Amino acid sequence: MFQLLLFSLVSFLTGAATPGAPVEAELLFVGDAMQHQAQLDRARQLGIDGNYNYLECFELIAPEVTKADYAVVNLEVPLGGGPDYTGYPCFSAPDSYAQALRDAGFDLMLTANNHCLDRRDRAARRTLTALDSLGVDHIGTYATPQQRDSVIPFIKDIHGIKIGFLNYTYGTNGIEPTDGVEIALIDRDKMAREIAETRKAGAEIIVVAMHWGVEYVLLENASQRSLADFLVDQGVDMIIGSHPHVIQPMKIVRNEKEGKDVLVVYSLGNFISNMKTVDTRGGALVRATVTRGNDGKARLKSADYDILFSAKPEGPASNFKVIPSWMPEAIPPMQRGHWDLFRHSALKIFDAHNFGVERRHKD
Repeated sequence: MFQLLLFSLVSFLTGAATPGAPVEAELLFVGDAMQHQAQLDRARQLGIDGNYNYLECFELIAPEVTKADYAVVNLEVPLGGGPDYTGYPCFSAPDSYAQALRDAGFDLMLTANNHCLDRRDRAARRTLTALDSLGVDHIGTYATPQQRDSVIPFIKDIHGIKIGFLNYTYGTNGIEPTDGVEIALIDRDKMAREIAETRKAGAEIIVVAMHWGVEYVLLENASQRSLADFLVDQGVDMIIGSHPHVIQPMKIVRNEKEGKDVLVVYSLGNFISNMKTVDTRGGALVRATVTRGNDGKARLKSADYDILFSAKPEGPASNFKVIPSWMPEAIPPMQRGHWDLFRHSALKIFDAHNFGVERRHKD
């Protein structure tokens, strides 16, 4: 009796879970973190002594990001090291940009995307070194094939649940590695092998982040659906999409063979950018709760979403800023019409095509 009381007291003081009690973890995902030339110019203008200032960009969304147990963002720019940082079409951003994302609460940065080789192998490798120096997890590109083999399986223990992450891209805008950098390209045989290795290494939940689809198209295409079906058949638990720069539907589908639900998000759209057309002015934030209950099995419990607006500066002292839908009062007055158009278009798609993934903060 004394030992039981002592264990209960220690559990209460340390927050340790009671044996047999359900365990849960919340994952958070956002889309493309871009750095167009206007964003670079404003960050430098607001900086001191040539530094780039991103403090304002994520201050409104940071509390929601940090609330999650593990947060993931698509870093769609290499960290080239300067001094010639550039926007589209060949991106290169300062380290302080990734630092601002880290400080906002992001734990994992995805680097497999069509812009990862914009500054060739040197910048691709430097991006990995910079993220390591910031203490940020990253997957998708690797200094060498041998490093990929040493990093994968990539598994995080989150509240006692072992969660594996993988990241793949359809291509790199026709730029090929010239010095041995390894890019995780969409290759069904390779993906199947790495998924199996991740499961064998102990992952209870597997998340696959896919850079796929057609830019600016609001519905997924047949290729995306085919790849999603393939990944579901491989036993993954979540499929999180990026690249189109606009939102696409999200669904809970059933893996009948394994008797479990799978989250499929076709595109999260833009997290922050200087894009101008209606559907590129923002994106979605998705939260997924995973649980390992009394039966000892880990599974997807639920998922929900909210929409985000990427506001442009209004006034010489302001910066680009991510504004969550539950804070519409923060949208600059001159951009409220843009917000209304983006919101209407995004919710029209989600209301018509989502299945099993509801909006958390409703009007």
